[in-house]
Amino acid sequence: MIYLAALICAAAVFAGDFFIKQYFRLNHAFESIPVIKNIFHLTVVFNQGAAFGFFQGQTAFLVGISAILIVLFFTCFYREEDRSLFNAIAYGLVLGGAFSNLFDRITTGYVVDYLDFRIWPVFNLSDTCICTGVGLLMIKSFTSKPSDGTRNKNA
Repeated sequence: MIYLAALICAAAVFAGDFFIKQYFRLNHAFESIPVIKNIFHLTVVFNQGAAFGFFQGQTAFLVGISAILIVLFFTCFYREEDRSLFNAIAYGLVLGGAFSNLFDRITTGYVVDYLDFRIWPVFNLSDTCICTGVGLLMIKSFTSKPSDGTRNKNA
């Protein structure tokens, strides 16, 4: 059941981001549409690198690293003892976002970014979901108690 919840979450992220990217790619390439002038724009860019523009043009490397990280993250989810809906959603957000950006890199050689707050590099829904999912897992790790009821005194 929890795996199904994570799969549904991941599929929703993937599909939502896919359709948004397709719309912007086909209708607003290289445009910047002010939503709140000088604060938030929909700016369509084709990012051939990673976050903050690192590894520009290194598509094969980024595809390989992304695939490895997805497999590692999926393995962590599979081995996770906490089968809560919270964890399923958190892992689903990360995996859906990662798959979406990986799909872009494989099919087009770049990732479509479109959310522009003017004080941060342009990003997309997948990036937001990845960060949100990781943030939720971090919060959970700091607030949850060990499953066996013991704590490491050296930690």
